[in-house]
Amino acid sequence: MKIMKVAFWLSTVLLTALMCFSVYNYFFNHAAIEGFFKNMGYPTYLIYPLAIAKILGLVAIWGNFSKWLKEWAYAGFFFNTVLAFFAHYMVSDGSQMGAAMALVFVLGSYFTGKKVRP
Repeated sequence: MKIMKVAFWLSTVLLTALMCFSVYNYFFNHAAIEGFFKNMGYPTYLIYPLAIAKILGLVAIWGNFSKWLKEWAYAGFFFNTVLAFFAHYMVSDGSQMGAAMALVFVLGSYFTGKKVRP
């Protein structure tokens, strides 16, 4: 059980760090992110709402307020990372590994959290 706790906290902290890095770039490196979004064919007006959604998702996971809210947060991170992976892959910009790592962290945090947290 101790290894599950370590795996949960490690994957959750790494997921949080990656999402915070993403949010930081969305807010403070907006021009570069705008270029990435345009290159992938996404509307740039999604940048700020996506950053806010990531912050709220982290609050839902760390706050552990309700199972329902936490499930939706993990679902949002899952879809975000899967879609980011394929978007980066399709435009061949070489950034899909960050999304793949995020997906591993999301799945690791979710499944180990089911065993560790009530």
